[in-house]
Amino acid sequence: MAKDPNKPYFIFDTYGDWQATKIGNHIYSSRGDYIGFVEGEDVYKRDGEWVGRLSKDGRILRKRTERRRDFHPNPPAKPEKPEKMPPRAPLPPMMAELNYSVIDVLDEDPDTFKRISDLRPDMD
Repeated sequence: MAKDPNKPYFIFDTYGDWQATKIGNHIYSSRGDYIGFVEGEDVYKRDGEWVGRLSKDGRILRKRTERRRDFHPNPPAKPEKPEKMPPRAPLPPMMAELNYSVIDVLDEDPDTFKRISDLRPDMD
């Protein structure tokens, strides 16, 4: 049986704090603001900057030595606010311990989705 893509998928940090919710391919803050999108396992900020990969336990991870990627060539337009945003998240899953070569993006930089990338070239 296939999973419903519009069912909320909760994103946590390693401490178990609810950071965001994925609905479809869009990521929303706990307040319901659009903050990013997912393509496959790759997570991008709303401006197209690559952040990391969505793990099976609901964290956004990346290798410590991984190089920055180019911006997504065609980030989706800002979607409508979801009709039913969950008011709270369920208990977080048990988190696997991370080795030194992998970081939890939201632990390392909790404000990552709050900033527009300074790496994006200025518009003419």
